[in-house]
Amino acid sequence: MAERRNFSIIAHIDHGKSTLADRLIQHSGIIADRNFRDQILDGLDLERERGITIKSQSINLPYTSKDGREFELNLIDTPGHVDFTYEVSRALASCEGVLLLVDATQGVQAQTLANLYLAMEHDLEIIPVINKIDLPSADIDMARMQIERDLGLDGANALLVSGKQGTGVEELLEAIVERIPPPTGEVGDPLQALIFDAHYDAFRGAVAAVRLFSGEIKAGDLMRPMAIGKAYKVEEVGVFRIVREPRPILRAGDVGYIIAGIKSVADTRVGDTITMDNNPAPIALHGFRESKPVVFSSLYPVASDDYENLADSLERYKLNDASLVYTKDSSAALGQGFRCGFLGLLHLEIVQERLEREFDQSLILTAPSVIYKFTMEDGRALEVDNPAHYPDPAAIRGGEEPYIRASILTPDRYMGAIMKLCLERRGVNSEIAYPSPGRMDIKFDLPLAEVIFDFYDRLKSITQGYGSFDYEMLEYRKGDLVKLDILVNGEKVDALSMIVHKDRARARALNACERLKEEIPRQQYKVAIQGAIGGTIIARETITAFRKDVTAKCYGGDISRKRKLLEKQKAGKKRMKMVGDIEIPQSAFIAVLKTSDDE
Repeated sequence: MAERRNFSIIAHIDHGKSTLADRLIQHSGIIADRNFRDQILDGLDLERERGITIKSQSINLPYTSKDGREFELNLIDTPGHVDFTYEVSRALASCEGVLLLVDATQGVQAQTLANLYLAMEHDLEIIPVINKIDLPSADIDMARMQIERDLGLDGANALLVSGKQGTGVEELLEAIVERIPPPTGEVGDPLQALIFDAHYDAFRGAVAAVRLFSGEIKAGDLMRPMAIGKAYKVEEVGVFRIVREPRPILRAGDVGYIIAGIKSVADTRVGDTITMDNNPAPIALHGFRESKPVVFSSLYPVASDDYENLADSLERYKLNDASLVYTKDSSAALGQGFRCGFLGLLHLEIVQERLEREFDQSLILTAPSVIYKFTMEDGRALEVDNPAHYPDPAAIRGGEEPYIRASILTPDRYMGAIMKLCLERRGVNSEIAYPSPGRMDIKFDLPLAEVIFDFYDRLKSITQGYGSFDYEMLEYRKGDLVKLDILVNGEKVDALSMIVHKDRARARALNACERLKEEIPRQQYKVAIQGAIGGTIIARETITAFRKDVTAKCYGGDISRKRKLLEKQKAGKKRMKMVGDIEIPQSAFIAVLKTSDDE
């Protein structure tokens, strides 16, 4: 029987995880070259276009070592973006070792460090690998030095590979079988299988990707996910090759899949433990927790009669993404919609794009918001994620907002621009470290609400793409929070309301008014766009009216004739303004989400 090795590849975004996985798959020979395509583990079009991994993937690779031993290598590919850290941590819990990839041109980045700490928490064998050695700008000595200084690993033993050209792949596979320990666990013990991923198959139901730590499972067994407590009959077990490959049995140490006619991915929760119904394990494996949304936004269909379609699309989408949370919502301006919770801003973008592409939906998003906590005068504590539920200001004793600890790795020449950006966004408690000559690690405590708009885009822009960003959630801190309303022609547009810090309210209101002025078409009368806190107007822009020249027919004559025509026009415009209804285009809602570059 072939020996097992379970490993994962971790790295910062765009350091070549998926490309290296491609070379390992090609080397194993499980797919013919004519059927091969780049980023073969990334199944979504969106993953391939953006060059990012959104879902964890697993694949079973056969390998014969130089001394003739047979191995089955289970590669668990992980997302690199900070929004999906929870998926990464569950994937790492299923491994005994990791390949830590460092880009030879960029060196150690923010998420390289974050993922290293995750691997250390799980006590995994770490093999440092320097990738992209074929590029003209590759600096291998610099990468080795950073691996030693920043990561505390042995840089001299780092393996040199080129994921693009396949250089060094054979040596890498030998290192995997020699340095990563074999899985432990007894087949005779009660079944404990960790769910590290799940996806939905339209014909078979939920497919749970699992790592068996003890026991065994086969078709016909009665199994039970411990967090759900319901029993299901196993229909099929097997391993992931390029397609699912059924096996008669999975044993302790294996990584594979279980199909049991489960109707929803929500019942196969990431981090849950599967055990046998008739011989259950005494305790669940460590690590199950519900994924908690941190960013909230409302989704509305562009045409109000598409509401039922959107409801149906969200229901089907949630089958493949259990971390999306949504409830019904309504708006006077936009009609019926849904209030959705996301893991982060990238997760929001992914959900929006997948709904538009895969389910053919046209959507309007409201400004993203976070969960704010308010203490009322009567001692009650309120959690508010929607500006529509902002309590009466007179009854509020105090407000709190969530903070994050941001870690920014950057060349030191961008220090001034980054400090300015973080201070603009109310950053505090800055710490600066120099992990290597010419590189800085800047840490700031920032309100999450200031980061979810366009912080990452601005950071990439001011550092010309060299800055890398990672964050961890901190606690809630006191803040002077107010509700900012946007009024168009004296009417509140509830979909544009937002909860902001008082110090930032005027800047945010001015930005929203300027953006709306550009987007809303001119009318026959003046249109006032105002930002208000309660009854106090703090910002205003005016869209000038079209003016018909009513005096054109007057040739000379008494001035009173012209004045009479102008007064008549003025009265007509006033009447029109009172009954006029301003159509706010879809682009205006999106424009308000973007802050100006010179802010």
